[in-house]
Amino acid sequence: MPMKPKDQILARMYVALTLLGLAPLAVAAQMGQIVVTETDALRDQVRAQARSSVTIPAMRGAIRDRDGRGLATNTARYDLAVDPTVEGFRGQAGTFFDKLADLTDASASRYRRRVRDRHSPQYVKLREELTPRQYEAIRGWDVPGVILTPEFGRRYNYGSTAAHVIGHVGSNGTGLAGLELAYDDTLTGTPGRRIVRRDRSGRIEAYVGGTVVQPERGDDLVLTIDLTRQAALENELRRGVRESGAEWGTAVAMDPSTGAILGMANVPTYNPNRPGRAPSGARRNRALTDRFEPGSTFKLVGAVAAIEQGLVSLDDSVETGDGWAVFHGYTMKDVQAHGTISFADVIAKSSNVGMAKTVDELDRGTYYQYARNMGFSQPTWIDLPGEVGGVLKRPPQWSATTQTSMAIGYEVSITPLQLITAYSALANGGLLKRPYVVAERRDVTGKTLWENEPETIRRAFREETADTLRSAFERVVETGTGTNAQIDGLRVAGKTGTALQLADGEYSADETRASFVGFFPANAPEVALLVVLGAPDGGPHGGEVAAPVFRRVARRWAGTFPAVVDRMTPDPSPAPTAAPVGVRPSADTLPSGRPDAMPDLTGLSTRRAVAWLRGRDIEPQLRGAGKVVRQRPRPGAPLPETRALLTAAQ
Repeated sequence: MPMKPKDQILARMYVALTLLGLAPLAVAAQMGQIVVTETDALRDQVRAQARSSVTIPAMRGAIRDRDGRGLATNTARYDLAVDPTVEGFRGQAGTFFDKLADLTDASASRYRRRVRDRHSPQYVKLREELTPRQYEAIRGWDVPGVILTPEFGRRYNYGSTAAHVIGHVGSNGTGLAGLELAYDDTLTGTPGRRIVRRDRSGRIEAYVGGTVVQPERGDDLVLTIDLTRQAALENELRRGVRESGAEWGTAVAMDPSTGAILGMANVPTYNPNRPGRAPSGARRNRALTDRFEPGSTFKLVGAVAAIEQGLVSLDDSVETGDGWAVFHGYTMKDVQAHGTISFADVIAKSSNVGMAKTVDELDRGTYYQYARNMGFSQPTWIDLPGEVGGVLKRPPQWSATTQTSMAIGYEVSITPLQLITAYSALANGGLLKRPYVVAERRDVTGKTLWENEPETIRRAFREETADTLRSAFERVVETGTGTNAQIDGLRVAGKTGTALQLADGEYSADETRASFVGFFPANAPEVALLVVLGAPDGGPHGGEVAAPVFRRVARRWAGTFPAVVDRMTPDPSPAPTAAPVGVRPSADTLPSGRPDAMPDLTGLSTRRAVAWLRGRDIEPQLRGAGKVVRQRPRPGAPLPETRALLTAAQ
């Protein structure tokens, strides 16, 4: 008999209720199985999800000058936290808070309140930015549950000195400019990590027994630049910009035999401790990033090409007429008429007409190749960021006047670094060297990990050509346009340069770039130096405004090179073994070893005074040449640790 509809509905309800009643039992059975069989695995999973890692920053490597002075170093600050649940903390808490109050400017009750009112049971931060002295004191207390976390900042100890070389870092410690950017991976090191626990609100709790991976400090960089020389270069460049009324200036010095950069400066400059306060133009390293038409300093290319191609010798006569000539419809002028002069005087007197006449006889491709061989149009590959190549048109792109314009440094754009590299080739016998500023990389213990090796890019021209031309460029300083670079007792070779600046598509006589590039001593070069001033008011020519800067820098630097001092100062006659009363000391009567007091060096030759100081790891700063007439520290004062000032006169 079929079921009534009412009975069918009731039957379905009973089945549904039965199934609903069985569902909790099934869930309970499943939970029981999980508890019995998977408890350990689930517990581990929960712990893993609650754990997190906190990065422990690595200390950034230092940047040092060639004598080890710290140019860019780290300022360490530490965060202090405690885990009050660690066994032993409660027993020492009272004494700990009292000591901490004495060490800092907060009261002990404030620290107690922080611990009492903490959100996280196992982690409470008590203090930020503790000094290294405070850090060492707290660590020495050996209180259980104390957590000290390092934070590092960057400090540039000498402010704006060498700012464009060193660069700066961002707020996160990443390099943004200069060597800080170029060697960021080397300096950064490897961060460590600490395992912590986070509660449901994301707050950090200490994780007792958690893994701690210690950070590895970054490597140090040792530069080719000496701090004392760099400071002198910057001071004199700044003075030159100020006295000439120039808008900007740049200077680069190089060891011509190796390519090592001895100094690099720009005005205006900036303080890398506060880079954001300076405009972008002040942070630009013009030696690498700015192209300019070099003017007469580019005559080196034409001189090399003409000599090597046999078109002319230094003694050959060149007719410059009344100081003007027309080339392919374009009139070229000299500053003054020279008439018939030797090719050596074409260089010395910087005759545009004479150089253009000579270069115009060269094959286009040959002249272009010489410019290429001397490094123009391509980067030097210095180990600094931001370098640009020059602009050197290929011969098919030349107009009728390009070759004669290039002969005097127009229709070609170069960087200051390219120019000093080319003149270094003249100084060293024709080898184009790759410039570099990092001499070594060292680890935290001072061990040398890597050393930069001088690299020759190519032979730009023959050694005989360099030997021949050096005398002509020395004549520039002796009797030509560069007499303002003369230094008594020191042979200098170089070249002046003046180029009009483009303004709205036309050259403006009101704005020039004045330059002087040279090297000393001319017969055995130790230093090649370039000075460029932008838009000077105090005279448009490089010989008037840039050469004096070169002279002052060379004078201040000369005493820091023993080989230069030896050439400037003749050997004195042998001194008696015993000096009578009232007679100045000789090298033989100077104290041996390292005395406590500074001896009297006046009356000695600079060569011997410098040798005595350097024998005791004291770097002399020398003004003048001849015999020492003044010294600092004075006789009897404590012997200095690093530097001494000597003033000399003939």
